[in-house]
Amino acid sequence: MATNPLRGATAIAGIGGTRYHKRGQGQEEGRMLLEAVLGACADAGLDPRDVDGFTTYGDGHDEGPALATSLGIKNFRFSVISSGGGGGIAGAIAAASAAVIAGVAENVIVYRALAQAESGRQEFVRYHFTSLYRAHGIVSAVQTGALKTQRMLEHEGVPRSALENFTRAAYFHASRNPDALSYGKPLSSDAYENSRMIADPHRVFDCSRESDGAFAVLVTSAERAEALAKKPAYILAATQSGYGEDAGNSEPYVTSGFTGAARRLWAQSGYGPADVDVAQVYENTSGPAVLAMIDHGFTSFEAAGEFFTYDNLIAPDGGLPVNTAGGNLAAGFVHGMGLVVEAVHQIRGTSSNQVPDAKLSLFVAGPQAQLTGSVLLGTAETL
Repeated sequence: MATNPLRGATAIAGIGGTRYHKRGQGQEEGRMLLEAVLGACADAGLDPRDVDGFTTYGDGHDEGPALATSLGIKNFRFSVISSGGGGGIAGAIAAASAAVIAGVAENVIVYRALAQAESGRQEFVRYHFTSLYRAHGIVSAVQTGALKTQRMLEHEGVPRSALENFTRAAYFHASRNPDALSYGKPLSSDAYENSRMIADPHRVFDCSRESDGAFAVLVTSAERAEALAKKPAYILAATQSGYGEDAGNSEPYVTSGFTGAARRLWAQSGYGPADVDVAQVYENTSGPAVLAMIDHGFTSFEAAGEFFTYDNLIAPDGGLPVNTAGGNLAAGFVHGMGLVVEAVHQIRGTSSNQVPDAKLSLFVAGPQAQLTGSVLLGTAETL
């Protein structure tokens, strides 16, 4: 195995969250966040006052010092807020792990909360979209994602069925997940094909939901995690790349920005794409998520049609089940943090769509964002 000081030194020992709420129908953002943090501590069996650090991402408004005060923390030592949209999640987990390894903190909460009526979404426009994009009316992730996705289909030969099957797999999993907004509502091929186009080739079902909620995970040392209440999900690697907003000038053009982060992920963990049992892939839209899986080496442009089949992407028997709680598309959108919680559920064996004997669980943060990154979680057998 590769030499990596982070590999197996820390673990996610607690997970917590609210239910997903339809946009504008959730509670006040800070209240939901406290519920998620307290839930993660209760799940781990840790006194919330023993938390001493916080990390988050996406230019959120909920700062660590305010959380520390609300929780009555005894010894507040560490707080980081990074930007990068959904691509910042992996970096937030890496920062929490690094703080624990360095002894800067012992128990770090990684969190995100969203109440759309309170914090909105338009704040992200200026950060993510250059003046060139904005001058031409491109001010949303579905639009920028469509540009490279269309090129992936037309120039690289990836079939449109890859997007449909990825999306339908998410809805299949959500239909069996009582916590998902699409619980009990699988998506048929006919319903997908007849749905309205949003930004060609993305149809309405290819787009993430806008919802309210909060999620949090507790990162601590492997030694402390083993003494807490729940089965640890060991952090084997956590990488991040600065992709930047290229306004269409990247080389190669058809990339989700993960080439460097994915290469380091496999090198640091000592594993490769063929070893992964289950994946949670961030999707503002389905096209960039498909491209992110190609960038991670799960398949090639040429073989994408054979890999991205419906049966291959669903639990329990698919070759690589994806977004097994429903993901941003079908479960709900809290800036991707729900995907991290599901990655832990798969390691614990507690998912509503459990992959049998899952030992390696991959989380892929926001493709085509200014920051991208990935986290590989494993069981004790993978150390």
